[in-house]
Amino acid sequence: MEEMLTLEKFEEASEVVQRVTQETKLIYSDYFSRQTENKVYLKPENMQLTGAYKLRGAYYKTSTLSEEERKKGLITASAGNHAQGVAYAAKCYGVKATIVMPTTTPLMKVNRTKSYGAEVVLYGDVYDEACARAYELADEHGYTFIHPFDDLTVATGQGTIAMEIFKELPLVDYILVPIGGGGLATGVSTLAKLLNANIKVIGVEPAGAACMQASLKENKVVTLPGVNTIADGTAVKTPGSLIFPYLKQNLDDIITVPDEDLVVSFLDMVENHKMVVENSGLLAVAALKRLNVKNKKVVSILSGGNMDIITMSSVVQQGLIFRDRIFTVSVLLPDKPGELSRVSDVIAKKSGNVIKLEHNQFVSINRNAAVELRITMEAFGTEHKKQIIEALQQSGYQPKLTATNI
Repeated sequence: MEEMLTLEKFEEASEVVQRVTQETKLIYSDYFSRQTENKVYLKPENMQLTGAYKLRGAYYKTSTLSEEERKKGLITASAGNHAQGVAYAAKCYGVKATIVMPTTTPLMKVNRTKSYGAEVVLYGDVYDEACARAYELADEHGYTFIHPFDDLTVATGQGTIAMEIFKELPLVDYILVPIGGGGLATGVSTLAKLLNANIKVIGVEPAGAACMQASLKENKVVTLPGVNTIADGTAVKTPGSLIFPYLKQNLDDIITVPDEDLVVSFLDMVENHKMVVENSGLLAVAALKRLNVKNKKVVSILSGGNMDIITMSSVVQQGLIFRDRIFTVSVLLPDKPGELSRVSDVIAKKSGNVIKLEHNQFVSINRNAAVELRITMEAFGTEHKKQIIEALQQSGYQPKLTATNI
């Protein structure tokens, strides 16, 4: 394996990226520390100018290109964060950028990329299809292609995160790093091992796009038949082949996280740290409860915070449902005056807050015997939800939990 990711290169990259990066000092999380019995720190790359760590690798790569390569124009494929990084780097150097993004990319990421002066081409349903199109356009127009992850120079730029972590927390035990194609994990794990071979670096993937886990298991780069995850920034079918040897050597383990855990982690971050972190950026937070260690210093890299409002709204609603903060019950009651008031009184006495009622008179042929009332309400959590259901049962109702549709 050709030795390109050297300590000297990482030091050079650290100096270069300081021209465009914000300082993202570690944040100690009392909440996650208590939850996991570790000392948990967050590396808030969601606070970067472009909303994600990708600016590091894109800018460093662009800085190493010749003037002729830059003048040809830059092109890349990305689900959003690398797109903004390349667009911003191109703007800094006064050159053209063309970005191919999957058609499923959130509108906010598309608009932010355009705001840096880049031309956006929407193509394909997933990153891999957009990437193939970007290569075609690069050949067609002679653009200089900047790969979002399968590039050792880009990975070096991303690895500057580990340099900053180590400077602030020299005795760090574990670093949790999100994985899509593997560029961030390559840079962080390689530099971490150069600085201290005892640091454990754990990659975290969405369960619905675990291409790196599959590849490490087979000991070769494999392509998943498909991906299905709300973590759009890490929805990659094939990891990088150039960087794969570094990951094999330097990653200590892979944790996979289901989408449901990302939803709950979003609420945790908003409520406890007042920060918006996108689904891919939440991987390293959701993995904390799956890390089977105690009394260790753990850093979770929050890789990005670019989430559109519609997605945010959906995630909040689902998170509230998963946490039993919102739930729906169905009860049968006689179709006569006062029954609705009686049910409402039972709920009110238990401090439940009704947010929606659905009245179905056609659940039974005999309306006098029963009509269905579906009640969607807010609770303080699982224990409070149980208390409300028990109170309804004690009042002679037989509440049935049903799917909540807010």
